[in-house]
Amino acid sequence: MKTLKNIKYIGLIAIAIGFTSCNDESDYEEFLDVQPDSGVVLPTLTNGTVDFSKYVALGASFTSGYTDGALFKAAQENSFPNTLSKQFVKVNGNAITLPLMNDNIGGFVFGSTVVANPRLFFNGSGPQVLPATPTTDVTTSLAADGSIFTNVGIPGAKSTHIDFNGYASLNPYFGRIATSPTISMLEYAVAQNPTFFTLSEIGGNDVLGYATSGGDGSDPITPTATFDFVFTDMVNQLTAVCPNGVVTNVPYITDLPHFTTVPHNPLDPTNPSFGPQIPLLNSIFGALNPIFNAVDPARAIVFSETSASPVVIHDESLADISAIIIQQLNASPTFPGFIAQFGLPASAAPLVANLLGATYGQSRQATEADLLVLPSSSIIGTVNTANVAVLMGQGLPQALAGQFSVEGVSLPLADKWVVLPTEQAEIKTATDAYNATISSVANSKGLALVDLNAILSQASVMGVEFDDYNLATNLVTGGLVSLDGVHLTARGYALMANKFLEAIDATYGSNFVASGNVAKAEDFGVTYSPALQ
Repeated sequence: MKTLKNIKYIGLIAIAIGFTSCNDESDYEEFLDVQPDSGVVLPTLTNGTVDFSKYVALGASFTSGYTDGALFKAAQENSFPNTLSKQFVKVNGNAITLPLMNDNIGGFVFGSTVVANPRLFFNGSGPQVLPATPTTDVTTSLAADGSIFTNVGIPGAKSTHIDFNGYASLNPYFGRIATSPTISMLEYAVAQNPTFFTLSEIGGNDVLGYATSGGDGSDPITPTATFDFVFTDMVNQLTAVCPNGVVTNVPYITDLPHFTTVPHNPLDPTNPSFGPQIPLLNSIFGALNPIFNAVDPARAIVFSETSASPVVIHDESLADISAIIIQQLNASPTFPGFIAQFGLPASAAPLVANLLGATYGQSRQATEADLLVLPSSSIIGTVNTANVAVLMGQGLPQALAGQFSVEGVSLPLADKWVVLPTEQAEIKTATDAYNATISSVANSKGLALVDLNAILSQASVMGVEFDDYNLATNLVTGGLVSLDGVHLTARGYALMANKFLEAIDATYGSNFVASGNVAKAEDFGVTYSPALQ
């Protein structure tokens, strides 16, 4: 069996053809000079019962305007708080102040070391990292001259970070604006004595880290009791100085393209690096399938020669049958002859049995219920060199070790690349619990509530109408979610701002929507040119 080359599974070259004028910034221009005349006289804008003179936005990456895998000036200027602020200044508000990055490259450097990558751009076939070096240093302090910023959106912040003293030393985005090493995000926001606030996507990162790491345990979900306490406390502290504001709930993050783009069955038999290997692969797994069938037929591994096949994954929720595999193979009189096809002597049978047991004790092929994270697209079909070294250390020749180390084919994909159904259930349970708390606290305080959960769910199924556009969650072509598969596009953030205005109108008696003082979809694009630096 030859070692597979890297296999690309996301057909972004094909779907780029569908990336038409409705999503291309250069094609908006023809509409900008022609204003429709509906003949309808709109009512005069009123602020209702809200004083917008000091608007403070507190939250995480969505609040900051993070998009395309980075934070940069143009994205910050298209953040939903900045778009809201432009409407607030039309009544009694002041413009929000943004902790702008140095440029439109994105990312951070520490000295000469890049510690956070530049933003992504669309290269015609898929997302690609901008070929530039970030200029913003992690040690940069924007507060040194006494500057205060009213957009306190900090990428990466979890609920437990919002009131964490010393968070500035852990997160350079907050470190740039913190007025002291020990001030918390919440203290910073409250100290500005806001007259109106938005508290957005609190709880999102509490489940997102678990999901993006495939639920491998490296970034656990924040316990519900902990979230309940910190969320209630932060709302109490905010409303003690500012009774009017908007909060959002948490969407089902597994509806995002980071988890829905890579198919469970990307192994194409027409791929010249994979197709010719199928008979040998099926012969190898043919030695294991009788064992799998006896324990659980769903574990059997078969690659199709006529249609796309699922990848092989490690499923930690399965009973570990390593010992059964080892016992059955060692007891089989035909197993020594089986390993002879790989040039191994009969005396190597116990070694190979042990290796196969350890590798496939909790393996199966993926199903539609499994979610492969977006970065797995660059891993599937590649050789895991670390596994090669392990197998060689056990006595296998390098070529044979390589053949049994192909990610998702002969080597099950590790837990970090797959969000299993059991892990999806954990994410949903936590999200529902967070949202129950958010709704309860918002109602008790008389705050407006934006249902991000319902908005994203609708977008993932049928799309959300925004003026003449239907925004969906498809990567690249959907228009709602940016190239990193998690954060929104500029147009997506504009839609989000309008949802905030709707909630403000409904709760506080303003009429932003009825008076036409809302964001217009055509004023916001969905991509940023690589030339923008």
